[in-house]
Amino acid sequence: MLRLAVATDAETYERLQEPLEQRGIEVASVATTERTLPVTDADAAGEFADFDVGFVYPPRIMEGGVADALLGVPWVNDREAILTSRNKADVIARLDRADVPVPETVAVSNPVDRSALVAAFERFDPPVVVKPNSATRGVGVAKATDLDSFLGITDYLDLVHDYRATGDQSFLVQEYLPDARDYRVMLVDGEYVGAVERRLPEAALEAGQWKHNVHRGAEATGVDLPPELRELAERVADTLDIPWLGVDLLVTDDRAVVTETNARPTVDSATKYEPGFFDDLAALIRATV
Repeated sequence: MLRLAVATDAETYERLQEPLEQRGIEVASVATTERTLPVTDADAAGEFADFDVGFVYPPRIMEGGVADALLGVPWVNDREAILTSRNKADVIARLDRADVPVPETVAVSNPVDRSALVAAFERFDPPVVVKPNSATRGVGVAKATDLDSFLGITDYLDLVHDYRATGDQSFLVQEYLPDARDYRVMLVDGEYVGAVERRLPEAALEAGQWKHNVHRGAEATGVDLPPELRELAERVADTLDIPWLGVDLLVTDDRAVVTETNARPTVDSATKYEPGFFDDLAALIRATV
């Protein structure tokens, strides 16, 4: 039986265990953060021994490097895949060059002067979306309805980026698509395996909430995605060459765009995937070995 090291959250770990073990893959958790670990003592690192493959490269890159060295296994999604997907501007640029539809986007690398920010804002019909380049779960994403509110948001980003230890001092300005339907599409080895639509409760919409992240209160409902949207998501996976991938789509009445990707997506309940999902995932894990 193959042994799979999983360094992602508890939800994913728990949902992988039984289905993969039924397919001859033992799933075991490896803790890589918020702990101490002697890196020069082989005996102390025994918990990292006897694995054949890793699922997704650990969430913190620095600690992940230590775990990667101790495990010494290939990853379904390796460090390069994580770094690519985490860099939203990188993803948008790559997809745009590959003629994959994306929102109009400007990347800002701080510090920049006020005139450059004004020029960036004036490229769009407001409102605009301002988002950190490498944050997840909708953290730090804001909507600016006019120039004053936009400059106020960027002032706060200046304060954050002024701290010298801040590694990523970039953010994105993107067009806002009102009334768009929000989908997360899942792909295994470049093939569509399921999708959910993320919807906010009516009360949240009435209160002015607009972010459709599940961690912000949205509900994810399994949907039968149309063929053209499946093909769009598969083009993303092919362009980025990331085997286990979540692709976020915004769809209006006249267009569909790719807003972000996630190379560390949470495994959802099996009912939200196509039949054979865990067979496909097990095959990808075996192919990685």
